[in-house]
Amino acid sequence: MISREDFTFTIGYRGNTAIVNGLLKRKYSKLSANELAERGMFKSAICYALYTSGEEEFRNILAFYNEQTEYKADSVEDLKRIFGVTRVPEEVSRVISL
Repeated sequence: MISREDFTFTIGYRGNTAIVNGLLKRKYSKLSANELAERGMFKSAICYALYTSGEEEFRNILAFYNEQTEYKADSVEDLKRIFGVTRVPEEVSRVISL
């Protein structure tokens, strides 16, 4: 299974391989979901919260998102759809860091 840090900074997939932004991972992997959202890194924040099942984190991310954009999301599910992150992929067996 993919680690939280790798999932948080995944930029794409090729089959069962996750492609991770290594620079962002090294720089921001110690931050919480809320801290990532505060910095405008919403996709990473959503991935973090999804991995840890953080319902309170999702509410905070939604609030940060709606404060910082004119395209408001009505719900956490809308936010997940906007950023294309709906689940932690269990089929990932390999990670490539760029």
